[in-house]
Amino acid sequence: MIKGKIMLMSPAPNVNHQHISVDLSSVIHQFFRHKKCEVFVASFDVRLYDRKKSLLANTDIHTVVQPDLCVICNSDVLDQQGCNGAPDWIIEILSKGNSKREMQIKYQLYQESGVQEYWLVYPELQAVHQFVLDDKDCYQLKCMAAEDDIVTPYLFPELAIDLAEVFESWVEE
Repeated sequence: MIKGKIMLMSPAPNVNHQHISVDLSSVIHQFFRHKKCEVFVASFDVRLYDRKKSLLANTDIHTVVQPDLCVICNSDVLDQQGCNGAPDWIIEILSKGNSKREMQIKYQLYQESGVQEYWLVYPELQAVHQFVLDDKDCYQLKCMAAEDDIVTPYLFPELAIDLAEVFESWVEE
């Protein structure tokens, strides 16, 4: 549900998508092991609100998404149903059929909800685009990385992710 409207879901992710998701989540999970932040993978509900228009209350939630991966450092936003508010970092892996939603609708949604860092992963290009909120709460493209680059989250500069390892199981479709 995005801004109160039911959106059709894409078909289940393909094998390449799943390989990339598992590889990324493994690296991120290992990094946060025994630390304050946690990584969650789809299917995991994230309930969002426009932080400029409302205070967090169940009646203000008009959007529920299930990002491929998200990192949450504030355990107060977690409940038994998932995340009630903006995660710190969201990663979406593009698949045929969901590119427009991830690139336009969710980009805008995550920006207005206050997700500090947002990554778009392009499997076919073996690339990552990293967006970070600036002091005006607008996303700025921080980094474009591809193939065998090492990419570092802005929020967690001590975490280095080797894209060669993330994309090593990629198979041309």
